[in-house]
Amino acid sequence: MSEWDSADMMNVAAARELKNGDVCLVGVGPPNLAANLARRTHAPACRLVYESGAIDAKPRRLPLSIGDDDLAATATAVVSVPEMFNFWVGAGRIDVGFLGAAQIDRYGNINTTVIGDHKDPTIRLPGAGGAPEIASAAKRVIVIVKQSRRTFVEQVDFVTSVGYGPTGNERQAPGAGPTLVITDHGVLEPDPDTNELTLTRLHPGITVDQARQATGWDLKVADSIEDVPPPTATELTELHRLRDREPADG
Repeated sequence: MSEWDSADMMNVAAARELKNGDVCLVGVGPPNLAANLARRTHAPACRLVYESGAIDAKPRRLPLSIGDDDLAATATAVVSVPEMFNFWVGAGRIDVGFLGAAQIDRYGNINTTVIGDHKDPTIRLPGAGGAPEIASAAKRVIVIVKQSRRTFVEQVDFVTSVGYGPTGNERQAPGAGPTLVITDHGVLEPDPDTNELTLTRLHPGITVDQARQATGWDLKVADSIEDVPPPTATELTELHRLRDREPADG
């Protein structure tokens, strides 16, 4: 199997960031797909945690939501939501927080609340869920989102989850802040001095100009850009099986 598109590349690149033994709190959408792909390929011992209280879930199929009954059925433990956020998230026991976004700005601030004015929004989005706490306290925060001027904006309409703050200097402990933003164009990382998201890797077939054109601000580009390897046959096979909700082998 060799055919793939930009969405496949985005999910594969995100999955590769998880390691065996990582405790990963999984968001809905692309983060859910990427985390389960990691477990089916190179990181079978990655421990998936869901906001609903499933600890070390081993879903047999791609969960439809954080309330999918397969999560509870395959989890090592199921805890209450208060315990999840007080004992696991707030106490720093999450290695990786996988989040999505409707809008993101140059300093990694995320909006999943409203488009437009909060008092009279054009679009009302799903909301915060546990994302603010995850973004605040996880040791690493990885954002997975398709790159466009509508999503990569100069200023988010509402700060649901703080990245590095409005100027990039407001971030405080406990969490480290967003460490990677993985898109269908490439990978962005915060500049070590300014915390501004900087393009550091490109997916196959994507140019710097294309990434800049899909960004609503003057995108900063690293001096040396890495090329992301294309998906392997194994990664694509398991990705498509997940999307078709086929069960895992064994």
